[in-house]
Amino acid sequence: MTASSVVDKQESAADLNTLLKEVSNLKIRIEEERRKVNDVTLASVSSRLESMQPFNFKARRLLKGHTGKVLCLDWSCDKRHVVSSSQDGKLIIWDAFTTNKEHAITMPTTWVMACAYSPSGNQVACGGLDNKVTMYPLSLEDSDASVKKKTVGVHSSYVSCCLFPNSDQQILTGSGDSTCALWDVESGQMLQGFHGHSGDVMSIDLAPFETGNTFVSGCRLYDLKADREVACYTKESIIFGINAVDFSLSGRLLFAGYNDYTVGVWDTLKVTRLTALYGHENRVSCLKMSQWDMRTGQRVHVFEGHEADINAVKYYPSGDAIVTAGDDATCRLYDLKADREVACYTKESIIFGINAVDFSLSGRLLFAGYNDYTVGVWDTLKVTRLTALYGHENRVSCLKMSPDGTAFCTGSWDTNLKVWA
Repeated sequence: MTASSVVDKQESAADLNTLLKEVSNLKIRIEEERRKVNDVTLASVSSRLESMQPFNFKARRLLKGHTGKVLCLDWSCDKRHVVSSSQDGKLIIWDAFTTNKEHAITMPTTWVMACAYSPSGNQVACGGLDNKVTMYPLSLEDSDASVKKKTVGVHSSYVSCCLFPNSDQQILTGSGDSTCALWDVESGQMLQGFHGHSGDVMSIDLAPFETGNTFVSGCRLYDLKADREVACYTKESIIFGINAVDFSLSGRLLFAGYNDYTVGVWDTLKVTRLTALYGHENRVSCLKMSQWDMRTGQRVHVFEGHEADINAVKYYPSGDAIVTAGDDATCRLYDLKADREVACYTKESIIFGINAVDFSLSGRLLFAGYNDYTVGVWDTLKVTRLTALYGHENRVSCLKMSPDGTAFCTGSWDTNLKVWA
């Protein structure tokens, strides 16, 4: 080794140390600036508001028919029908008004992991451990929907998620074979295949635009018209897997839950990470919205706070904040503009984890499904629990507000669904 090469290495090491110190100083300055503006809490600001009147939430309908754990549910756009899938291998279409089972479809496999209503409400799709995405047309004239079932696409591993990209004519799927695919419902042909992941695709979401030309899976963005990948949200320093993603209401931000216990916020258009949110003490396992900016492809926020796995994430209706729910028995509200946690929904008496969350249509109420078989109703602004709803006999695994906001439906490991209003 020559003397010049030794000198070069020493200079490089010195430069690296200088840069690391600069990064450390910048982090300290950022935290100081955050503390300067962190001069008031959400609860104190909302103290001027009148308290909400007592609610009389009740389980108005019991949807009983599954014999296994309820894994997934979805509302129809008609605000009346619900589709549910279960570990018993059944797909059931419910009339939430009358509690009648309009269709009970037996799947060729247990663990039906995904189900979705088409935009028209005339068909449903489902998939699971059979590696297939199957369409079932719904008709009152034909009581047996399974007779006209149609296998639209087949993956080489399980189907983990599916959705309709604003049309009954196409369906988008994600799979454990590390791919996503866009299928033509009529012909059953794969219109486009999306490759690039090195692990299971566990979650996909469509950008919230009327055109519906982009979607996210893991952290790669694909344009359906261009038939190619248009952005890859990654950095050399990011070496951990991603379990869940979601967009902001505008689609500019992309949120991603990582195995390194963080939530990454990316600019979807610039393909740059804006920030990383810290707080969990284990992998982020479920995240309805991982915030990446679609124009930049960058993560824009990272929020700290949780002390256990994050099981659910949901956007505030305005798109300016997100709420997370975890196994640490807390829900946490993060303001995207303030870049910090502004509320923590918890009580000393609450010790069980939370599996699902959703907001009322206005955003004033927060609903959370707990492992202690209850549904907690919180005042989002005053950060107080208004009531706890009892009725299930096992953990509440899924929870979804109806499209018109007049009721919400819960699914549980007790094999039942309940409609609350």
